[in-house]
Amino acid sequence: MTSMPECGAEVSGNGTVSAAAGFLVRHAELGEGYGHVGDPEDPAMVQAMQMVLHLPKIDPPPRTSLLAAAAAAAVALCLDERVSPGGEWEERYLAWRRSRIRKVARRARGAQWSATCAVDGVTVEIDGAQARALVPGPVGQVDPRIKRLQIGGTDLDHDDPGPPDPKLPVLWVNTSLGMTLGKAAAQVGHASMLLAGALTAQHAWRWSERGFHCSVREADAERWTALVGQAADGTAVAVRDAGFTEVAPGSMTVIAVPALAW
Repeated sequence: MTSMPECGAEVSGNGTVSAAAGFLVRHAELGEGYGHVGDPEDPAMVQAMQMVLHLPKIDPPPRTSLLAAAAAAAVALCLDERVSPGGEWEERYLAWRRSRIRKVARRARGAQWSATCAVDGVTVEIDGAQARALVPGPVGQVDPRIKRLQIGGTDLDHDDPGPPDPKLPVLWVNTSLGMTLGKAAAQVGHASMLLAGALTAQHAWRWSERGFHCSVREADAERWTALVGQAADGTAVAVRDAGFTEVAPGSMTVIAVPALAW
């Protein structure tokens, strides 16, 4: 296990930045937030991260597990070494992260899913559920293998997975909004990114060692009220939607809470 430096960059004798120091650079970038650059005049050049949910016809995964995989994949890509300075994904990633963190969730099965895995991105599996976050790019230049995938029209029944793991962050979804699976996947992806950026580097590193796994749970009205209080006092991170699809602008969609064991 590579230890996390307290501060600064550690460089080996041959000038190679250690894995931990590289992580610090990526975490600092993520912590800068987003939305610093407005949308381009050409709508086709709007930046978005495509997210693909593996939804087989037979024995589809539980909804909460699939959402957890989507959330983990999104933040894993944002802290992947290939988005580092000089990395092969850096330019595409930064063009997106420094504008709006738009995400588009699609579904795939069978050969479609296999084709998706050949497109640049990161796949995470949680409890048998798989999701893949793809390197962001302009919405008008989506890879044909991804563009043909369905965006809406498929959902999963709500499930009750029980108490969350205290060693994992919990992403609480606002059930009162009635979000579809795709919308919820994009929102938990936002939440995992915002949470990682708000965490200390030490805690974010600890989370990375667990593959950015998290728990997704649905919050009833009483719990949601308490969570809003946590977001207000800075012990949780809230996602407020821009209102492009499904929900009203400014709606609080997901609240992310760090792992209790941290």
